[in-house]
Amino acid sequence: MSERSRGTARRILLGTVAASAAVAAGAVVRSRRAQAAHALGAEPNAALRDPILHPETIPVVSADGHPIHTLAYGDPDAPVIVLSHGWTCSTQFWYPQVNALADEFRVVTYDQRGHGRTGLGPTPLAPALLGDDLDAVLSATVPEGRKAVVVGHSMGGMSIMSWALKYPERVQQKARAVMLASTGPDRLVAETTVIPLPKRAPAVPVPVGRAILGSKAPLIAPSPLTRRGVQYVAMAAGSTREEIDFCVRIVQDCSPATRGGWGRALSTLDIGASLDNLTVPTTVLVGTADRLTPPVHSVRMSDRLDAAGHLQRLIRLPGIGHMSTIEAPAAVNAEIVRLARL
Repeated sequence: MSERSRGTARRILLGTVAASAAVAAGAVVRSRRAQAAHALGAEPNAALRDPILHPETIPVVSADGHPIHTLAYGDPDAPVIVLSHGWTCSTQFWYPQVNALADEFRVVTYDQRGHGRTGLGPTPLAPALLGDDLDAVLSATVPEGRKAVVVGHSMGGMSIMSWALKYPERVQQKARAVMLASTGPDRLVAETTVIPLPKRAPAVPVPVGRAILGSKAPLIAPSPLTRRGVQYVAMAAGSTREEIDFCVRIVQDCSPATRGGWGRALSTLDIGASLDNLTVPTTVLVGTADRLTPPVHSVRMSDRLDAAGHLQRLIRLPGIGHMSTIEAPAAVNAEIVRLARL
């Protein structure tokens, strides 16, 4: 085994052990909370509360002149962390990170096109647009001469990869390190496990997957059925009721036009070449129970990053679903902090 391979194996082992410990600790806390709730009534999950710190609204205009709703929490002089959320989410998705990190860091969140308080705008939806918007956010929130830890979840990870593909020279200028969480660069329809298929059955045909992802049908109102659906698609079996309700509220707020438009735009995504441009320490993180972007994506990304010498860690979160930053915030936050202190 080569020295690089041994180093990679150590990083993967350390990442898995650290993440497993954090997830196990979280499971113990959940168990204790469940026991206490049985006797005393449930306690609110502090990670999911509205942030106590009041955010600063940062004016951001993308390359096509469209405004991108952007918030910044914490000391402007502190090290910067930029968080890019996923499909059907919003800045609220990052509350577990804002609540844990904004006392020490400058934490920046923004609404993707059509999400939250950012309108869809005039430009046709495409992966390159994600890169344009992220570059505009980085330009407006990371002061000249400084760098940020850039974290992307799901479509937010695709935003980082799209940015690196279109603006390779900006990676070294603006990024200290990168985390790609619960995401993938290609084959999103072919490799999803949301639709269970027999082992020898062919993958879901792209036209079928594209039609499903591109559907603009409105979601039904929150109900036990909605919760079960969101949990099955995006979360693990061990998710708490509060975590599920938190995700349901966020997803419900996304308009059908945005959900369908971006689902269709990403259904044929192919940006794997961008990984060669991520020339900064990069951690790849995934839950082993992720159905939307299953671990096969993360393994493929980490292999390519390692071949280029830029892989920090591949972290597998045991029993965690697609909403990893909500289901396992302790492990995710610990790795963000570690990257910020490199």
